[in-house]
Formats: sequence, structure tokens, C-alpha cells
Amino acid sequence: MSKICQITGKRAMVGNNVSHSKRRTKRKFNVNLFTKKFYWVEEDCWINLTISAAGLRTINKKGLNAALKDAAEQGYIGA
Repeated sequence: MSKICQITGKRAMVGNNVSHSKRRTKRKFNVNLFTKKFYWVEEDCWINLTISAAGLRTINKKGLNAALKDAAEQGYIGA
């Protein structure tokens, strides 16, 4: 599975490592992702989501159902 948050759509960014001599080499800034299991009350089932820390804060703020609905509208998850 790719490194994309299913709630916020965050993905890895590309940047530069800059040494002391200012030599630049490519590097990746990965997202803080983890797999979490949620109980979806409206559907009466458990779901596994790959989410970032920001996605978890979004679920805590809006609620699981509203966060999943917004993510589906944005096209981050297929629902």
C-alpha cells in the first residue's frame, strides 16, 4: 500500500538534503502514517484505516462519519 493518508490525502514530499558545503541531494519527507482500527457506529462494523497524525486529529474533531464522508467527497477513499 502506498504512503498516503486515507483521511487527509497527505503523501510524501520531495526535498533536498543540504550538506555543510551546500551540496544538495534528493530526499523524501515521509508522512507520519500508522494503521488504526476504528468502530464505525453508523455501519455497525470495524474498519482499518491508514491515517496520519493529522488525520487522527481530524477524526477526533469532526467524528468518524463526517471525516469519512469528507474524505470520500475529496476522493481520498472509495466509499
